[in-house]
Amino acid sequence: MQIPTSDLQNTNRLGNIFKKTTATYKYFWFISILQIHAKSDDLKINVWDIVIKMVANAWYPIHYFCLSFGKIDSLFDIVMQLHDITPIPVDANVDTICNILKQRLGDKRVEKLLNILTKNVPYRFLSPWIDTSNDKEMLVRSQTLENNCLYSLHKEADDFYIQLNPEWSHYLHSHYNILMDYAYWNLTLFLQVRNPNVPAIPNKLIRPEERNSLTKQRNYWDKVMEIGGPIRCIYTGKDLHPGDYELDHFMPWSFVSHDLLWNLMPSNASINSSKSNNLPDLNVYLPKFAKLQHHSLRLMLNHNQNPQILEDFLSLGYTARELSAMDDANFLALYERTFNPINQIALNMGFVVWKY
Repeated sequence: MQIPTSDLQNTNRLGNIFKKTTATYKYFWFISILQIHAKSDDLKINVWDIVIKMVANAWYPIHYFCLSFGKIDSLFDIVMQLHDITPIPVDANVDTICNILKQRLGDKRVEKLLNILTKNVPYRFLSPWIDTSNDKEMLVRSQTLENNCLYSLHKEADDFYIQLNPEWSHYLHSHYNILMDYAYWNLTLFLQVRNPNVPAIPNKLIRPEERNSLTKQRNYWDKVMEIGGPIRCIYTGKDLHPGDYELDHFMPWSFVSHDLLWNLMPSNASINSSKSNNLPDLNVYLPKFAKLQHHSLRLMLNHNQNPQILEDFLSLGYTARELSAMDDANFLALYERTFNPINQIALNMGFVVWKY
């Protein structure tokens, strides 16, 4: 993926901002500058505002999705430590995180952690334009807008800010969406190397404003209950009736990032809340889950019910009818081959097993 060209600007250097990256700083630095600039025509941006936005943007993929940023990434450690000393929830949105951190700047522990991000990335980000590893020299040369660099650096007593190059302002505004996609695309490639077996990384970088509707999945299970009667919750053993249950992602959505039917089942509302983003104990619950899934497929197909959502099972390598025709042992073996590796990867990432 390439950035847009410009008749007014040489974009080659901007296209090289992620050429040499060993950590996530540059990605989140650029994303945060774009977001702040998009809401204002003011070219002066306080560095503290940028690093707070960096933390806020990194918060959700680290805390909710448990993505690894690599062993040498200080941003990951900073976000983890800030969670320990602030009341910010793991699934808080970006604005909430920014507001809380700004209010906590008087806390020396918070300020010390954020200050780490002001040390290198503001200077190193300009390396495609200015070839120096000396911060003082970078600051001075940036103020001449050498090679038409993206911004200049200014450090005056307690005031540390960047001044965006006016010649870049219109370009950043006009191509905001493409530049954001470019930054997240490169971040995805970076994180995929460090999370090689983790599914759907692009879906785990930004907190969704709202989750997808589960209406089709709920209609499926309602029909199963209408045809075959109440379903017994695999966790509590209690009967579940149409409209009186919650849909549970057997493997948590925060890991799989999908709503495919083969990972969904009805459960008691209290259980769904208690289990949250934790893993089920496969030794206890996977045989029960597989039996329930197999039962529902057979029931629906035997009663000539073939809703489109049954196509979800194709991602397991079989049609719904082929799965229905399996004996119980082979169906369970398929689910074991599917869920055991997923479970192990999730455990390696830090997800914990839920205890009922």
